[in-house]
Amino acid sequence: MVTYNILDYSPIDEGSDARHALLHTTELAKLAEKLGYKRFWVSEHHHVRSIAGSSPEMLMMHLADSTEHIRIGSGGVMLPHYSPYKVAENFRVLEALHPYRIDLGIGRSPSYRLVNRAMNESKGKRLSYEQQIEDIRHFLSEPKANHRFKDLTAMPVIETVPEMWLLGTGQGSAAIAAGQGMAYAFAHLGKPEGGLEAVSHYRNHFNPSPLLSSPKVMISVFAVVAETAEKAESLAKAFDLWLLSVESSSPPPYYPAVETALARGFSALEREKIRHNRKRMFIGTPVHVAEEIKKTANTYHADEVTIVPNVYGAENRMMGIALLAETLGIGKAE
Repeated sequence: MVTYNILDYSPIDEGSDARHALLHTTELAKLAEKLGYKRFWVSEHHHVRSIAGSSPEMLMMHLADSTEHIRIGSGGVMLPHYSPYKVAENFRVLEALHPYRIDLGIGRSPSYRLVNRAMNESKGKRLSYEQQIEDIRHFLSEPKANHRFKDLTAMPVIETVPEMWLLGTGQGSAAIAAGQGMAYAFAHLGKPEGGLEAVSHYRNHFNPSPLLSSPKVMISVFAVVAETAEKAESLAKAFDLWLLSVESSSPPPYYPAVETALARGFSALEREKIRHNRKRMFIGTPVHVAEEIKKTANTYHADEVTIVPNVYGAENRMMGIALLAETLGIGKAE
């Protein structure tokens, strides 16, 4: 049986601010829990002025304190920027305070050049991504006698372990997840081309580990859903403009309102980019979007689907996940 999750970026809506964006994320997490979603993850974005979610661990602590049982996770921690030891301790603290509720989703998005410089200018030789992941496993759950830090313990010492997921968009990440015996989250929302090959590679080369005895696949999708197809299309136009803006040389400090997108319009070149971007999202009524989600989950033989309701307006995001929960039958088995 497929289970469903939510991932939120904490978008800063036009006319609002970062504080309210984070408060809206909190309300969305509470609603997701009430509706019966399994997990609620938050993202890590740097130097994206329209997104308030820059520090997933800190936001996760607040969300875990604000909810009761839904799993709270990172989607994900961009590990190449950080010390595996420090990440392990951050997540041990989270897990100590909220046992059996914490997910560590790991990614390696390159971010902007200036972000990389600020994050890494004091570092010497950088560890490989594979080594960083091995280090995380060593510090969190699988100490190795021959590890270079075998005498170092990530604190605090606790009895439970955060659930670990590797995020990715292709065979490189799939191969690492398989080799490390980790759960794999494929970003269908980022690069759907090649997804089936990546997931197939992961399953065919999976190496059982103390973390996981058999392959486990999650896919993440953008969902633009509203009561009517017309309203969903209006929300999608604002999403189209936001995606164009974050890739431009001068992105605005907010997620554009629907009215802003409708009044602006798009050039021929932009419309071509939009056509390509829309391959990454499902748009329409709850019935249509639910059918697309189920079809995609079936295609990937996914164990879980993470829905990203990245549309303008907190009320629209909340309505969207509520409509999908009802249509997908989320929470009815509990």
